[in-house]
Amino acid sequence: MKLYTAPLSMFGAKVQIAALEKGLAFDCVMVPFDRDDRYEPKHPEVLRVNPKRQVPVLIDDDVELFDSTQIFEYLEDRFPEPALWPAGVAPRARARRLEIESDEVFFPHVIRLFGLQDAMQSEPAIAACAGCAAFYGRLEALLADREFLAGPYSFADIAFYMAQVFAERKGALMTGATPRLLAWRERIGARPPVREVVGAMMRFLASEGRPVPPHLQALVRT
Repeated sequence: MKLYTAPLSMFGAKVQIAALEKGLAFDCVMVPFDRDDRYEPKHPEVLRVNPKRQVPVLIDDDVELFDSTQIFEYLEDRFPEPALWPAGVAPRARARRLEIESDEVFFPHVIRLFGLQDAMQSEPAIAACAGCAAFYGRLEALLADREFLAGPYSFADIAFYMAQVFAERKGALMTGATPRLLAWRERIGARPPVREVVGAMMRFLASEGRPVPPHLQALVRT
């Protein structure tokens, strides 16, 4: 298998972590990523496979896929153990909902913060941070009776962890108002596949002279 991703691709990192959690062997090809956090895939295989011209792209023999969720579902079907969705139709549905909400409900607030780091008291930045904080509060309530977001550790945890890494980078910080979520973040961040992928991302940021979230600065030195 060959995975095309980029040093600052949140969606590529989701796939990388899932593949490592499953113990899969794959070649990881990094394509360029510009300083404004926008995709600039120049590799011809990315351009050939994905009409959106974005990473991640997975090529596995005659299977060619793009979109992090679609790639993950393929990996889960082909390599079902260890499972990264809960057992049971209803628990899996709830986990899938959490995963898509991380990408399509939470992350749009983070996108609104791009370019606003020098204007964090502006109305758009305040509104975006409030949207993130409300989402943090929802997940805090979920964690009242469980260790992970959907029960067992799953792709939902991977998705939100990566989305929250970018939220921290852009100023939508977790606070003491969500202690269970902060503890959850420590648990996820301690997993070796997460440390490997996020550590590489943080070292790339540091090499570019860009800020690294305080709780991830130790990864720059590993």
